Amino acid sequence: MLSIIIPAYNEENTIYEILHKIIHVDLNGYKTEIVIINDCSKDNTLKKIEMFKKDFPEVNLRVYTQEKNQGKGAAIRKGIEFAQGDFIIIQDADLEYDPNEYPYLLKPLLEGLADVVYGSRFISDKPHRVTSFFHNYGNRFLTFVSNIFTNLYLTDMETCYKVFRSEIIKSIKIEEDRFGFEPEITAKLAKLKNIRIYEVGISYHPRGQGEGKKIKFIKDGLRALWCIIKYNLFR
Repeated sequence: MLSIIIPAYNEENTIYEILHKIIHVDLNGYKTEIVIINDCSKDNTLKKIEMFKKDFPEVNLRVYTQEKNQGKGAAIRKGIEFAQGDFIIIQDADLEYDPNEYPYLLKPLLEGLADVVYGSRFISDKPHRVTSFFHNYGNRFLTFVSNIFTNLYLTDMETCYKVFRSEIIKSIKIEEDRFGFEPEITAKLAKLKNIRIYEVGISYHPRGQGEGKKIKFIKDGLRALWCIIKYNLFR
């Protein structure tokens, strides 16, 4: 079974649509469960989820609500705790990443080649919306610095799409509450003996700050740099 973890905070405009996309992905009969961590949303996110559950009662979907907003990393940590599948994938609640690419991400895992698969936005010939220069090279810079410390040759460390063998991700203690999850988990994966990490090219449809994007370029970028140093040198 594939566990799909969705951290959601104030995503009333997209949560129903992303769930609708997920349930129509062709996984050749592979079972799925959807685990949504509602990170104390202040809008109608929970209402839209309940509407979806009413419209599609046959879907294996569970919802957990945080008592206070804690951040994406904290939501992912909680979702991993509740996930029951053999594989776990992280899915943002917005529409930046396309669930139809699950089969490509899962293939190296199902073939027994990989323990973890990263979906790279930078090695793909699939359609993607043009981002700003600083957003693009900010992500590439963080990946470059991370690679120096981990000795991995990733092209997209900051990608949302990461798929794990369940026993791998459940064995790792996640400490970051916000967007520092990405460099933290990469650093900790790199330290595992004989870990097999693959990359698969994916499409990307980013939204801007005015469209609800929550990550802050300077604040979260600096935090990511600190996390690269912290989890590679001091853990």
